[in-house]
Amino acid sequence: MFESLQESLSSAIRSFRGLGKLTESNMRAGLKLVQQSLLEADVSVSVVNGFMDKVTEQALGESVMKRLDPTEQVVKIVHEELINLMGPVDHSLHLKGPKEVSILMLCGLQGSGKTTTCGKLGQLLKTRGLRPMFVAADLQRPAAIDQLEVLGNSLGIPVYVDRENKDPVAVCQAAAKAAAVKDVNVLILDTAGRLHVDQELMDQLTRIEMKLEPDQVYFVVDSMTGQDAVHSSEAFNKALELDGVILTKLDGDARGGAALSVKNVTGVPIKFIGTGETLDALEEFHPDRMAGRILGMGDMLTFIEQAQQKFDQEEMAKAQAKLEKGIFTLDDFRNQMGQMKRLGSISKFMSFIPGMGQISKMMGEMNVDADDEMKRVGGIIDSMTLEERRDPTIINTSRRRRIAAGAGVAPHQISELIKSFLPMADMMKSMGSMNMRDRMKAMQGLTQKVQQNPTGTIQSTKVGTGKRLTPKERAAAKKDREKEKRKRDRDKKKK
Repeated sequence: MFESLQESLSSAIRSFRGLGKLTESNMRAGLKLVQQSLLEADVSVSVVNGFMDKVTEQALGESVMKRLDPTEQVVKIVHEELINLMGPVDHSLHLKGPKEVSILMLCGLQGSGKTTTCGKLGQLLKTRGLRPMFVAADLQRPAAIDQLEVLGNSLGIPVYVDRENKDPVAVCQAAAKAAAVKDVNVLILDTAGRLHVDQELMDQLTRIEMKLEPDQVYFVVDSMTGQDAVHSSEAFNKALELDGVILTKLDGDARGGAALSVKNVTGVPIKFIGTGETLDALEEFHPDRMAGRILGMGDMLTFIEQAQQKFDQEEMAKAQAKLEKGIFTLDDFRNQMGQMKRLGSISKFMSFIPGMGQISKMMGEMNVDADDEMKRVGGIIDSMTLEERRDPTIINTSRRRRIAAGAGVAPHQISELIKSFLPMADMMKSMGSMNMRDRMKAMQGLTQKVQQNPTGTIQSTKVGTGKRLTPKERAAAKKDREKEKRKRDRDKKKK
């Protein structure tokens, strides 16, 4: 999400570092790069100019110029102005009481993902204890009616369909009457779209709005269309007085122009964002969290919210109890990976955690697919015995070959996994008794270690003895270790 904008903005802000004392001249040069980053992301020119005026005014102030670390202050200013640019947002759906029928009207151009968003919104309302019903009011495309019926069946949500009636207004009115009989308290109208804005479409939508008087009207727009999304939002808002915008396909190659422009240009806030193809991939839009993601700061609040919704809480409680006892095995690691997959792709999970976005980018540059890598690791762990998963230090050359053959990988990859796992296991055990703040610090420290290591793995920290051993002393120490190992092997055989 917004990878190119994130990278270019980060590069622009990095230009402030290492300059020593900041002057008005080099500050303006750095801010010029920020401006260029926004324009390349297809943000409206008028929005960029207004944004840069506010940032420049604050960044060139004495309080910034005299700070020991002005770069941090510039990041803070840009972050706050990004929030102001996209917010504020009222997340309430303004629904009526539980015994009354509320109406949500979805409109948008053809191909924006409107019908799929209808399904996602229905799923969201259902998880909140509401009883939604879909209304197939897009009578221009029979395929849209079929798609909505499929979505309704998969979600267990009723769909009002009338294939004989060609008047969408009459269909919506009949659906409103049927809602009371079907014990429904939210109607979601999936209206018709066009390839472009035309008067016939606007007249039809206006008539639906006048007759049904929906509680909220949402404009669904493809975020990948950039400034076209902003222009179409303006046109629909003039005709319908929109209550909010739903940006779809933000998991794709969206440059960010629509998200950063639509509120400022139209005055209509972004209510929700679509972040994936699954029906649970609809999130409330939070300007502060999105600004954090754009600047590479992560989004832990959204991560925690989604973890609470999608993780198996019983399994998480068991894992926490084991960590508090100082236990973290390869089985536990595999289970944690399974939990993470509930959030979607590994790269999406990484984008939530401060610093992890850079690791995801580094893996991409190395042509490493994080999801494929996790599958490979899972296959290696599955090829181990229970004893090996509990204590991977017992894995010798013959065991390594057997595991590699079972997982279809090279023996050295087994060694690499163990080498990465052992220090991570130590860190996870130490985090077992930490509070959330300390865990976040530990996680940030972990990401820094991975970024500093060109292989992308966590290295064990070597503990110094205070003196350098002679070759004779090293040989004696090695002999003692081998003797101790033979003793442990004999004890195991006796048991």
